[in-house]
Amino acid sequence: MNRQSTQAGKPSAKKDWQVWWQLLRPHTLTASFVPVLIGTALALPVTRIHIPLFAAMLIASILIQAATNMFNEYFDFKRGLDNEESVGIGGTIVRHGVSPRTVMTIAISFCAVAVLLGVYISMESSWWLAAIGSVCILVGYLYTGGPLPIAYTPLGEVVSGLFMGLGIILIAFFIQTGTVTVESVLISIPFAILIGAIMMSNNIRDREGDAENGRKTLAVLMGHSRAVRFLAGMFVVSYLWIIVLVLTEEASPWLLLVFLSAPQAIRAVRGFRGRLRNTEMMPAMILTAKVNTLFGLLLAAGLLLEYLARSI
Repeated sequence: MNRQSTQAGKPSAKKDWQVWWQLLRPHTLTASFVPVLIGTALALPVTRIHIPLFAAMLIASILIQAATNMFNEYFDFKRGLDNEESVGIGGTIVRHGVSPRTVMTIAISFCAVAVLLGVYISMESSWWLAAIGSVCILVGYLYTGGPLPIAYTPLGEVVSGLFMGLGIILIAFFIQTGTVTVESVLISIPFAILIGAIMMSNNIRDREGDAENGRKTLAVLMGHSRAVRFLAGMFVVSYLWIIVLVLTEEASPWLLLVFLSAPQAIRAVRGFRGRLRNTEMMPAMILTAKVNTLFGLLLAAGLLLEYLARSI
């Protein structure tokens, strides 16, 4: 048990179930299941939905995201980056005395279950997905693990957007339809950008601490003001992308429902402006995650309404 252990090595201050729940970082898990909903909604006009495959994909995505969060918790602790005052962490190690080994064991167990689900998905669709799924798990580990963690470089936003946004949507679509279409790729892109926006907001919040610890995130390289403008640009591009798809008839006007999330995006950007302390920026970071969730759910709802409208 580590030096933060409490009485008899058991977590304190919170009930046990709350500590383990916090370890999952539940507020981040929407970024794993919302793209599955989008990919499945995209498949509705093409084929009848295979419910067991949908469920397996949903659970596997959540498990990999939760495991990635635990790898983050473990390696940031091992590198001395987390302490009791750290903002935006699960805190199970530094605040509640959970052993780092326990956190790593749970993360590996989650990955093992995700692999088993991946085997079932591959048996029902294509074994190519076994290789793709293995890469996704590896990237989840390398995001904060390994000699040069992805999260410590300017590539964090790009990698997270590609794998958690574009990748999950297209896999969810492929396992139902057996193919990937131009439409599925085009509709995936704005959501992928907003996944990257979550990472960007996190890095803006942690910019000063990251710089002190030698991280070279995009926010560190840009500085606060330019990083906030870049985040605003990510929001703008995501919404404009949907407008262009509708105007070019690549997507239904139902997808304009995503604009109901735009006020939250505006509030998120305003929440970062003029604020430099990470505690002051926490509400803006939470709003950015909410934008991603709401945008994604509205996108899936628009796809569903388009399908229903055509079916009548």
